[in-house]
Amino acid sequence: MERREFLKKAGFAAAGIMIGGQGLNAASYKRVKGANDRVNVAVVGYSDRFKASLLPAFQAHCQKQNFDIIGVSDLWRLRREEAKATLEKRFGHTIKTFVNNDQMYENKDIDAVIISTADFQHALHAAEAAQNGKDAYVEKPFAETMADARVAKAAIEKAGTIVQIGSQRRSAPNYHAANEFLRSGKFGDIVMVEMTWNVNQPGRWRRPKTVPLLKEEDTDWKRYLMNRPWQEFDPRKYLEFRLFWPFSSGIPGQWMAHQIDTVHWFTGYNYPRSVAANGGIYLWKDGRTNFDTMTAVLDYGPKDDPTKGFQVIYSSRFTNSAGGTKEIYYSNGGELNLDTNMVSSNGYLTAREAAAMGMKENKLESFSLSDAAKINTDANTGGDPMTTAHMLNWMECVRSRKQPNANYMAGYNHSIACIMVTAALRTHEYTVFDAATQEVMAGGKVFQY
Repeated sequence: MERREFLKKAGFAAAGIMIGGQGLNAASYKRVKGANDRVNVAVVGYSDRFKASLLPAFQAHCQKQNFDIIGVSDLWRLRREEAKATLEKRFGHTIKTFVNNDQMYENKDIDAVIISTADFQHALHAAEAAQNGKDAYVEKPFAETMADARVAKAAIEKAGTIVQIGSQRRSAPNYHAANEFLRSGKFGDIVMVEMTWNVNQPGRWRRPKTVPLLKEEDTDWKRYLMNRPWQEFDPRKYLEFRLFWPFSSGIPGQWMAHQIDTVHWFTGYNYPRSVAANGGIYLWKDGRTNFDTMTAVLDYGPKDDPTKGFQVIYSSRFTNSAGGTKEIYYSNGGELNLDTNMVSSNGYLTAREAAAMGMKENKLESFSLSDAAKINTDANTGGDPMTTAHMLNWMECVRSRKQPNANYMAGYNHSIACIMVTAALRTHEYTVFDAATQEVMAGGKVFQY
């Protein structure tokens, strides 16, 4: 495929047109709403992520799409009060508050929910939404254990609800262009992928000013724990959950989930063949149990042919920001760089080197993946264009009942990869996925927290 032909074919990406899925089951079809029917949404978890990105993204499209927020469910009294005051000001009407999801789902006016709770709660809250017949936008990671992932997957499939996972790269024009180019065959076989997410932020995921405000009598600690092992109330594990296992896997669930999802999308592989990983808490020793530095090697390819496939090397650190956030796909003819949005011949097979194998030079033509400006990939940037496009795609699919760009299976599959990495980090064992049992195996044993 010539460069000009590819760019023309991938023009939908630069234009920001998102792809829906196919087919409606009977349960889903019954919930098709007309343009004049308002879709009433409730927020499950009035989190920092919701306030910074999801709310601006929702407000960017809610009027045109005829969506509204009418309620908030949050266990903590202070957050309920803050949510009510903020959202009533933003939307100009009364916002109902609920002390828990059971109370919220008694309200029959709610059509859909936005779930932005703690990492370990996402899957079970998604299952609750499905069991109550509500469509959902669910923040990533989808699940931190395979048991939770299976519960959510089964509930969603039974209910036929529309679920968008917060993997917003799937709604970004440059990523759609990358997917089209890789699948065109012009790039050649992927031989390796390098991914990094590096920051120098000792305060990342910490809430030192907010932690003292949380009192046990103002929340429901038992309900917060859900199915995690019982332990005494700890406001840090409630508000700084990303730092503590098994409330979060930290780096794998928060950052790798975004990037490894693109590997699955671009290649069609649902999970790695195997994972090896290591890491530690090397600098920020503040009581956290999740690592501040880690590296994982993930092997992808057909299970029945170990001679085919490629490696993904994923590394991340909190202790030095050099290298930043990068996603680079390599072939024998060059690279596809999602930091620069460029396809180039960097590292290509030269004529001189090719001669040693009786081959010809293999060199990619350089071009930009998108005519659009570089899209900010920081998930914490308020009103970022990827999240805004992703929210719109969800809204449109709630009406059309088509599958959204990042449906529940995208979340299920990124969860497998992230759990495999978490298992390798915590057990120091080589990990694989048992497709028959749908379990992550570490050293021949089922991985459990």
